[in-house]
Amino acid sequence: MSRFRVLFKSTAVRLSALYILLFAICAATLVFYVTAMSERLLTSQIREAVQQEVDQVQRAYDTGGMNLLLRTMERRARQPGANLYIIAGPSGDILAGNVASVQPGVMLEEGWTSLPFFYQRYSEGGQAKRHMAVANIEVLDNGLKILIGRDLGEPEAFRGLVRQALMIALAIMGLGAIIIWFGIGRNALKRIDRMSAASKKIMAGDLSQRLPVGGSGDEFDRLSASLNAMLGRIEKLNEGLRQVSDNIAHDLKTPLTRLRNKAADALDTPEPDVRRVALEGIISESDQLIRTFNALLMISRVEAGSVAAEMSMVDLSAIVADSAELYEPVADEAGLALTSAIDPGVEVQGNRELIGQAIFNLIDNAIKYASGSDGGDIALRLVRRNDGICLQVADHGAGIPAEKREEVLKRFVRLDESRSKPGTGLGLSLVEAVMELHGGRLELSDTDADNPARRGLTVTMVFPAK
Repeated sequence: MSRFRVLFKSTAVRLSALYILLFAICAATLVFYVTAMSERLLTSQIREAVQQEVDQVQRAYDTGGMNLLLRTMERRARQPGANLYIIAGPSGDILAGNVASVQPGVMLEEGWTSLPFFYQRYSEGGQAKRHMAVANIEVLDNGLKILIGRDLGEPEAFRGLVRQALMIALAIMGLGAIIIWFGIGRNALKRIDRMSAASKKIMAGDLSQRLPVGGSGDEFDRLSASLNAMLGRIEKLNEGLRQVSDNIAHDLKTPLTRLRNKAADALDTPEPDVRRVALEGIISESDQLIRTFNALLMISRVEAGSVAAEMSMVDLSAIVADSAELYEPVADEAGLALTSAIDPGVEVQGNRELIGQAIFNLIDNAIKYASGSDGGDIALRLVRRNDGICLQVADHGAGIPAEKREEVLKRFVRLDESRSKPGTGLGLSLVEAVMELHGGRLELSDTDADNPARRGLTVTMVFPAK
């Protein structure tokens, strides 16, 4: 019973019940309407047929008098399925006809009978069975009355058959609706139960769980898909938070320890010059730590979407051109040539500062890891492709092996080959977070796959097309 109570509380079942109620009202109205229309049509046809009989009998009386009237009515009364024919006196006593008796008071009326009346046939003898009919009563100029009527047995049977067919159809449709109602309600309840079970596991801490999606594309599937996307986002943020905590505990422990040791050495050194150098080193390492924490904060803000409201249409071509102009002297200092090929008038929906910071990170990384290579250069390209707008930064350094490209996108991850280079291991993480915020993606590939010594790395920021 508790399951049924839950079932009747569900929105799907309530809506189904409302639809069934509306359907029953409409079906009942249809039954009464069709029955009434059928009765009206039959009554009209009966009246028309009886009126034609009355007109013909009246013409016979006008033409041949009483003798022709009697012969005409007698001939018609003997035909199979004949109508009711009665000749009565002024007081309503039956003088002739094919009817044994009629309901008292009927022969006292004139014109159409106000209501159907009962009559008894000759062939039924003493049986008490009575039949129902309607009739038209005409008074002749000699005072006699003639009744011409029509038995209602066949029309009543037809009317009853129509009513019965409609009632049976209504019952079948109602039963089917109730079965469908319970089927929909039970299916909805089962799906809600599965969603509740998954929700309990999620609340227990298992963020890998997802709400079931049936594949029908209905409102339950759309809700589950939206919630699953939200759960995926939450799981990723939690995983990022866990990684940050682990990385801070491991990667920042060494520079903090080194910073403490330098401070201790400076405290124990009596020479002012040595102490000054030590303090300058402490300040330099402190600045590096501050930059690291600022990068972490920026990544967290981007991943949380707190800067999404600051987006607008920005001129990506101008941002890339400014970045190339700013870093061209830096590349020259490192012995590299920074070339650019920028399609004009490229616009995207985004945050100008974040996109600029991402481009700076990529160019800075390219200069850092390509410096020292023979004849190395850095190519900056902005092109439109079928799958979106692509911004590429390509270098000819050592590159990154394909199996390690997913790993370098994580925070604080630095390959062994890059340990000797300055940095925090947060540059590509920030770029990836920026691209996710803008609905794009980050792609890593070889610049020259056929040259293992200088295969380089091409980083592509793919923005969605307008």
